[in-house]
Amino acid sequence: MNLDYLKSFYVTVKHNSISKAAKQLHLTQPGLSMQIQNLEDEVGAQLLIRSNKGVELTEEGKIVFEHATTMLSIQKNIKKSIKNLEKSKKTLSIVACKSLGEYVLPCSLYTFKEIYTDVDVKLEVYNSDTVIEKLLSHESNMGIVTGSYELDSIITLPILSDELILVGGPKTDFDNITIDEMMDIPLILREENSTNRWLLANILSKHLISIDNLNTVLSFNSPESIKSAVSSGRGFAFLPNIVVKQDLRRGILKKINIQNFDSNFNYYLAYRKNYEFTGYEKIFKKFITSSKRCFCY
Repeated sequence: MNLDYLKSFYVTVKHNSISKAAKQLHLTQPGLSMQIQNLEDEVGAQLLIRSNKGVELTEEGKIVFEHATTMLSIQKNIKKSIKNLEKSKKTLSIVACKSLGEYVLPCSLYTFKEIYTDVDVKLEVYNSDTVIEKLLSHESNMGIVTGSYELDSIITLPILSDELILVGGPKTDFDNITIDEMMDIPLILREENSTNRWLLANILSKHLISIDNLNTVLSFNSPESIKSAVSSGRGFAFLPNIVVKQDLRRGILKKINIQNFDSNFNYYLAYRKNYEFTGYEKIFKKFITSSKRCFCY
């Protein structure tokens, strides 16, 4: 059954007028009448009785009108669902670790949005373990994490190199220390089970040092809280360079060089193995792994 003819019939009945219905449907009156005639030929019955007072449904017309209401409603819902699906396909949802998500990724997403203006970008920031959990539970499809995760179901691609650096307050009276001297200074670290603390422990282990042997005086779950305490002279901290770069420029924090201490690491784009990216996710994957990504510094 031709739904255009059915809609013309339905609108005519609702308006009780060929002329009013033709105006709403942007048809000529003869054109509308022809569509109704074609529908009547299709169902094999007269559906309307036309008069100077308008139109009146025949018994057959009442049956067709009842079903037309349902069929046109279904058509409307189908179109609405498809439209919502198309809109959802243009939503780029990303979960990121705190270091990148709070400090450098926003500029990259802004650049991406300037290029692809019809994409809605959604960013959520967690610690790296939570990012991985959301990928594994299918709550998210694309994540950015600190360090590589050796999981069979997760693929990671390096996107940025960084280093953990030791920082102190602006009034710190030394610029360089040895690894042995580092063991004695008061340190403010990220909380237990955080990726930052795990990363520091791995770096220390390469130098045959246990993180438990450090002089840890405080633990916070926020880089900003740590920076605030350090800038006030309450201790020292190991933080990613990208997290403190602007603070170093402004003189809020001071970098302390540790002799012969290698603390380099990478950030990674993470996603489920065998996951099929949507169109805009493919574009973002290529973008974030390219030199065009424009991270804030």
